[in-house]
Amino acid sequence: MLPLPLRFLLVTLGLAVPAAASAPRPFSPAAQALIDRAFSDLDPARPVVDVHVHAIGLGQDGDGTSVHPEKLSPRHPVKRLGTNLYLKATGVKGFAHFDRDYLDILAARARAFPRPVRIHLLAMDRAYHPDGTPDPSRTEFHVPNDYVLEAAARYPDVFVPVASIHPARQDAVVELERCAAKGVRLLKWLPNAQAIDPADPRYDAFYRRMKELGVVLLTHAGEEKAVAVKGAQALGNPLRLRRPLDLGVTVIVAHCASLGRNADLDHPGKTAANFDLFLRLLDDPKYQGRLFGDLSAITQINRLPRPLQTLLARDLEARLLNGSDYPLPGVDLVVWTRGLVQLKLITPTERKALNEIWRANPLLFDFVLKRTLRDPRTGRRFAATVFLRDPAALSG
Repeated sequence: MLPLPLRFLLVTLGLAVPAAASAPRPFSPAAQALIDRAFSDLDPARPVVDVHVHAIGLGQDGDGTSVHPEKLSPRHPVKRLGTNLYLKATGVKGFAHFDRDYLDILAARARAFPRPVRIHLLAMDRAYHPDGTPDPSRTEFHVPNDYVLEAAARYPDVFVPVASIHPARQDAVVELERCAAKGVRLLKWLPNAQAIDPADPRYDAFYRRMKELGVVLLTHAGEEKAVAVKGAQALGNPLRLRRPLDLGVTVIVAHCASLGRNADLDHPGKTAANFDLFLRLLDDPKYQGRLFGDLSAITQINRLPRPLQTLLARDLEARLLNGSDYPLPGVDLVVWTRGLVQLKLITPTERKALNEIWRANPLLFDFVLKRTLRDPRTGRRFAATVFLRDPAALSG
């Protein structure tokens, strides 16, 4: 793709974004061959699974979604610029009915896969004060549980609803039970932004009910860059997830905690990379079969190279799930295929084909890229089962 300074300018101006969903044009023979290879060893009887796709809504149609006013205000140009980068990556043209158009384009991009794909669509609860009241000043955006439940009902062949429930809410357990009764089996947190301390003993009853209901926790860990956190990066420390794990909750760590550093709670006074703290948990025999990581954002430029190289090199087939972090794969600024060539994780020929796929469908691009990556020393690739693993089956 383009050099970083030029890409930043083009993305900012809205000139370097993937195409909106439309009648698909044929890929070149090289790009089609790469797509075919990406699907060639997958079980045809099982759908591709993406456990990490964001629902985004501006709330114009009264659907309950919202963003903090500063995110779209010309009085806050830096925040507005960041918001525009994400919105333009979606392929939506204009804001008149953004929420509806976002889902339509996302569904079209998913349906363009050669095989069925199950998109786990993430709600996002508000931030809350410790007393259980909402904290609007910390809430960057809000996607209610009913919004993703209704989206899944409208697009049943594509979307799987993922709830988000802050455990400090006064109705947290009641809302958990309500969502579980509607078939929800995955719960999403972003602790740094939502002001959730996973190690807080006040949430034990919530964790026990999650275990009883068979609801899996998909939680961000590591540093958070996309959403304001107001001095709460410590809440993304992977070691804080021991409490739900020890209470029997199955946990998927988003991005494999692949960004930033935190206090090493096992060695007071020291710090460690969040990724290393995640690996420490992963290697603990107590959490075998109950702790996993997803591959969302793992190929982005700000996370390269070590986490991706390590995950490719290690035999972690049984502990990983596929996730795209969509719409982020459509943000050209964080997608650097040239760097992946320099790391010898893909070839120049593959890069050219991947860039073509990105221009047509960034969701498909993310999948094909992760199926193409290989360890340059051993040739190891992410196993086919990683891309078929259903999170609802993990809590068995």
